[in-house]
Amino acid sequence: MPPTIALRDLSQHEGQEVRVRGWLYNRRSSGKLEFLILRDGTGYVQAVAFKKELPEEVFESCRRLTQESSVIVSGSVRRDDRSPWGYEIGLSDLEILHIADEYPIGPKEHGVAFLMDHRHLWLRSSMQHAVLRVRSEASLACREFLHSEGFTCVDSPILTPTSCEGTSTLFETDYFGQKAFLSQSGQLYQEATCLAFGRSYCFGPTFRAEKSKTRRHLAEFWMLEPEMAYAGLDDAIDLAERLCCAVIERVLDRNRQDFKRLERDTSLLEGVRAPFPRLTYDEALSRLRERDVEVKWGEDFGGDEETVLASLENHPIVVHRYPTSIKPFYMQPDPEDPRLALNFDVIAPEGYGEIVGGSQRIHEEPLLRERMKSHGLDESVFRWYLELRRYGTVPHAGFGLGIERLVGWFTGVPHLRETIPFPRTLNRLYP
Repeated sequence: MPPTIALRDLSQHEGQEVRVRGWLYNRRSSGKLEFLILRDGTGYVQAVAFKKELPEEVFESCRRLTQESSVIVSGSVRRDDRSPWGYEIGLSDLEILHIADEYPIGPKEHGVAFLMDHRHLWLRSSMQHAVLRVRSEASLACREFLHSEGFTCVDSPILTPTSCEGTSTLFETDYFGQKAFLSQSGQLYQEATCLAFGRSYCFGPTFRAEKSKTRRHLAEFWMLEPEMAYAGLDDAIDLAERLCCAVIERVLDRNRQDFKRLERDTSLLEGVRAPFPRLTYDEALSRLRERDVEVKWGEDFGGDEETVLASLENHPIVVHRYPTSIKPFYMQPDPEDPRLALNFDVIAPEGYGEIVGGSQRIHEEPLLRERMKSHGLDESVFRWYLELRRYGTVPHAGFGLGIERLVGWFTGVPHLRETIPFPRTLNRLYP
């Protein structure tokens, strides 16, 4: 029996007999020839069945196949420079595992609602497949970069007793008679773990009950959150820039075929270099006003403002030192101007907005208590968080990187719902 191979390894078996296990992606007939496009999750290939060279029952089996039928194909690998995959298989045998029902997703145009209702099947399309391959590579690159920088992965809990980012966007649930919430961020717990490990990170799902229908928002998304002891604002910015560049380099190297399938122009990605252009909040306001975009001092930037700012450079930019009044309680004030926080955002071009948000954290207990009081927070649920400031406190800093926005920018997809396998939005909980 010939060896069973993955289609990604086809080039290593030119001239050899192989077996391929997969699904029928498409089929066309030409009299005495059947052309079967197969996929196996690692690639695609055309298998050519010639009636004269096959037993009648094998050829008839080829003609019975429907889209997404599962099969095992045997045949010889041969080079074909006309093929988009560079090779084809001269079919010698076919084993049918399952004849699929009529597939609901055809070559015609389908509406977004229909495709999202069939997301479990839409994932099989080549474009969705390409996006999620980029996501997989980007996620792996994030982890490997942080490990190379001396970070330890320490997972943060998903069920939490209180808010991190704001009480108005919490998903509440019952926890054995107590109120609990789905985590908005693992950051507070990473502040504890970085004091144990020096450098730590978590990477997992986070939740925001925002009633938003924009293309840049999801109710459930994944964040990478590194935290560093003995670190300040500049250290966090530097790490975020180098992380973004490392991930870009990785996906450009390993996902060329995926970008080609998406028809994504990668020239802008190829030009990204650290350090990124940097603007203070005040400088960003001035740049916006120069373009007749009016934002009052003390207001945060929305998607429109972020798009204008990013377009100034056609490159990710860093905006830092926002007013403390519009930022969470845990951000360290700027000692030179306490009205400002030692925080930053990395804003991606092309309208994808903030992909990284971080800050230096408050490490003095009195100041942290004062900020919590001004935000109306209950100290009792933050007792453990306050205790971190009593036992070996040090300046520390970190950030959160949203993987969906990063992948959205990389791939150029119009909506973040395409960057996660099963999106959760304001009106979508199925499938």
